[in-house]
Amino acid sequence: MKKKFCLISILIVAAFIVSVTVSSAAPIVIKFSHVVAENTPKGQMANKFKELVAERLAGKVEVQVFPNSQLFGDNKVLEAMLLGDVQLAAPALSKFEKYTKKLMLFDLPFLFASMDAVEKYQKGPAGKSLLDSMKKKGIMGLRFLHNGLKQMSANDPLRVPADAAGKKFRIMTSDVLAAQFEALDAIPLKKPFSEVFTLLQTKAIDGQENTWSNIYSKKFFEVQPYITETDHGIVDYLVCTSTEFWMGMPDDIRAEVEKALNEAVDFGNEVSAKKAVVDRQKILDSNRSEILKLTGDQRAQWVEAMKPVWKKFEGTIGKENIDAAFACN
Repeated sequence: MKKKFCLISILIVAAFIVSVTVSSAAPIVIKFSHVVAENTPKGQMANKFKELVAERLAGKVEVQVFPNSQLFGDNKVLEAMLLGDVQLAAPALSKFEKYTKKLMLFDLPFLFASMDAVEKYQKGPAGKSLLDSMKKKGIMGLRFLHNGLKQMSANDPLRVPADAAGKKFRIMTSDVLAAQFEALDAIPLKKPFSEVFTLLQTKAIDGQENTWSNIYSKKFFEVQPYITETDHGIVDYLVCTSTEFWMGMPDDIRAEVEKALNEAVDFGNEVSAKKAVVDRQKILDSNRSEILKLTGDQRAQWVEAMKPVWKKFEGTIGKENIDAAFACN
């Protein structure tokens, strides 16, 4: 009887210790690093994700958001992710060239006529297959996140392709974007996003390409007298994580985190669509930068000048992939 009592006591104590250990276990920390301001679609999406996780997984998962390249720039964040220093990031699609050539598709100029076409492609089988294109290298794509269509800004008016000749433009690290500006006889310079404002302000570069949201939030319009409404490309992001981290989470926790992320991305995409309209108007109202609208003939000249870029990367990206994307228009 005494032995039985001792055994029961030991089991009770053990159960108590396990209970205390579980309840006091440190939460899973998800460091979310990105390079843009908090008032951008990506910034708002990241903060929404943090809020949803805090509501639903308090004490189990903690999301820490690091905007404005506070932790890593997009050129370093994927390496940091594979090392476990960051758990979540949303680099521009141009940043994945080192890990897959398939995402280069999204940098092709004038491939998509609208964000609706982009959405249609990304939600289709061809687009979804791209999420897994880096799995063998340890990176998992979770969702595509929109920012919007790109415009060109410069110190001088850009109305026809010849106006860009000889000018220096900042681009993301992308061979496709480099070829795009080379097709205009312009000079592409691969520079970090965090340096763009200073480069423009000091006139170290002549111009850049970006979305209305980024042009407004980073105040590029204050140091660029002209913005040409080209809609020539897109800036989209891939919310991604490391396969090791993602699959290392308990199944139930991972399911809740994924649900929160999907809701946050849907929210971010709604913000993106609205901000494209609102931020363009704010730039117009500021009178700091003149917005130039292309005529049909002028736009046709830009398309004609940049179209050879498609052919140049056809073998790398795949003609069938380009055709599938263009068909979504």
